[in-house]
Amino acid sequence: MLKKILIANRGEIAVRVIRTCREMGIATVAVYSNLDREALHVRMADEAYALGGETAAESYLNTEAILNAIERSGADGVHPGYGFFSENTDFARAITDRGVTFIGPPPEAIEVMGDKISSRIAAEKAGVAGVPGRSEPLTSPDEVVAFGDEVGWPLAIKAAYGGGGRGMKVVESASEAAEAMESAAREAQAYFGRPEIYVERYLGWPRHVEMQVLGDTHGTMLWLGERDCSAQRRHQKLVEESPAPAFPDDVRQAMGEAAVKVSQACGYYNAGTVEFLFQGGEFFFLEMNTRLQVEHPVTELVTGLDLVEWQIRIASGEPLTFSQDEVRRNGHAIEVRINAEDPSGGRFSPSPGTITKFAAPSGPGVRLDAGYETGDTVSQFYDNLVAKLVVWAPDREAARRRMLRALSETKITGIATTIPADEAILSHPDFAAAKHSTRWVEDVLDLSQLSVEAAAPTPPAEETIPTVQRDVTAEVDGRRFSVRLWVPDVGTAAPSAATRPKRGAASIGGGSGSGDVTVPMQGTIVKVLVAVGDKVEVGQTICLLEAMKMENAVNAEKAGVVKEVRVSAGSSVGAGDIVAVIE
Repeated sequence: MLKKILIANRGEIAVRVIRTCREMGIATVAVYSNLDREALHVRMADEAYALGGETAAESYLNTEAILNAIERSGADGVHPGYGFFSENTDFARAITDRGVTFIGPPPEAIEVMGDKISSRIAAEKAGVAGVPGRSEPLTSPDEVVAFGDEVGWPLAIKAAYGGGGRGMKVVESASEAAEAMESAAREAQAYFGRPEIYVERYLGWPRHVEMQVLGDTHGTMLWLGERDCSAQRRHQKLVEESPAPAFPDDVRQAMGEAAVKVSQACGYYNAGTVEFLFQGGEFFFLEMNTRLQVEHPVTELVTGLDLVEWQIRIASGEPLTFSQDEVRRNGHAIEVRINAEDPSGGRFSPSPGTITKFAAPSGPGVRLDAGYETGDTVSQFYDNLVAKLVVWAPDREAARRRMLRALSETKITGIATTIPADEAILSHPDFAAAKHSTRWVEDVLDLSQLSVEAAAPTPPAEETIPTVQRDVTAEVDGRRFSVRLWVPDVGTAAPSAATRPKRGAASIGGGSGSGDVTVPMQGTIVKVLVAVGDKVEVGQTICLLEAMKMENAVNAEKAGVVKEVRVSAGSSVGAGDIVAVIE
């Protein structure tokens, strides 16, 4: 059994892994960026090591920094969580080449299935049909147009080395191909470190149903049950449940067997998820996620299995102690993702900031997996998932009502969250009757009147003194140590309310018709679409803002001529900053 595990991740998944390790008597090691020095996962771990930097590329995607933390800590195992390096073949090999156990599948399986293009080919060879698409990376918008003319529009452009909807763009017509390709590749690079993208047919009204698999290194591969993840926006999941509602058992059996075939085709072991699209009684292979899924708790609640524990046991060489016939599924579980997003009007705008209050729900059948507590800050540089709320009940309707009760008890202030949208989804008759699809939230659910009270930014304390890194000498029991500490920067006075810089005063989205075009949240400008002297119309996109790994269009609310452009690609901006002036 492993003795010390380093979690190469952050947020709620790092906290989740730490908890199981603690129950198993395994020591834990956290890693952190400069912005995460006081994060919950750092506070909970037995040891913690700095990676440096602020952005994901500077920290959690810095292979050398993580390898250095492994060496310094003496960890004999690494759990990658999800996102970041969890499906990166080079990272997995770098771990195993050092004699450290990678808690996941073999690098060869990641190589086949982590690349969504080669995974399509592998599934086809295993006799499992996929969604019609091109099985090679895109190099030109002309390839998208040719494929669209062949199979029909719309199409989906996806990150070849990603998942979870990141780097996915829906293309409605040939005129959108070039821009969609550029945006998808940019998001794929930012989130997964690889820009490759591919194209496939976009189904009109499918459900997203995925199958959890679990295999050991002794040749046993099982399917544990399915999850329905059809309630999505921007191709990212909001609500997940198990078992899938209105899902025939013969299809369930066939999908489970197909998932096992796909897994065996690439020599898979450990936990994984094979994703399918289900429409008209048929299912199509979508992709395989060679890692733990965000929504794994719903499977845990209906099967009674701790998937993280089994990941660790399998990585330690232990065999599974149950067979396919012994897998039991009981009751119904639902999970909602609580994201730092403002769902007002159905926009789902990122809402980074400091959590001023986090009151957790409780009661029978309620579980909360959170990566933050009161006083923690949700940064613009990372994923916006704050917590996952999961409930179990004997049947789906009871679980739906229990979730609504638990949501009403969950109180988070300081940031806007998706809780009001989650409540709207769970309360809708279509969801209650399982008539929704992956397009239902955006095409049918009316959130236009949904209004969430704006989260007021947390003002800095007047007496706050900035901190700075300094090398200092400390003496412990007569022995001198040179250490690096974050200490008050006494040479800098705290700004007063009168002298503190003020943001632009215009309101979100362009100033309610004013000529000042402002950004609604902190982030980075990735592209400017206008120049001084250009004529613009109301609603025209002025620039693209990346916040929490999502691109957001900043639009004009006034027609006129661009007088000023105050930003360029790469500029960092804060909520309310003026990026352009129209007169």
